Amino acid sequence: MFWDSALESIMLICFAAAWPASIYKSWTSRTRKGKSLFFLAIVFVGYVAGITRVMLRNDGSFLIFPYTFNALLVSCDLMIYYRNYRIDEEKPPLVPQGTKDFAKDYFRNHRWRNRM
Repeated sequence: MFWDSALESIMLICFAAAWPASIYKSWTSRTRKGKSLFFLAIVFVGYVAGITRVMLRNDGSFLIFPYTFNALLVSCDLMIYYRNYRIDEEKPPLVPQGTKDFAKDYFRNHRWRNRM
């Protein structure tokens, strides 16, 4: 039982090493071309199934961390896919530029002064 959990965790670590490259490519390309929403959804459901399996079985409970980390990486890639969808379709951003400017100015002018 130890070896199958150890090998499964090595597989999940290798997958976790590949997701940041995919996220970086999605972020910098600013397009959804070459990405499959269906594929990302299937992978996300697979990680959720893995988390569920770990929770239902008592052995290999340390596997919940790599499954959860990979699911978070896939959800990040899904959010970037949605952002790129809006860019491809030339839709306005979800957060208006005025709100972004207000937040920047607020935090620039209200640094953590006199907090001690």
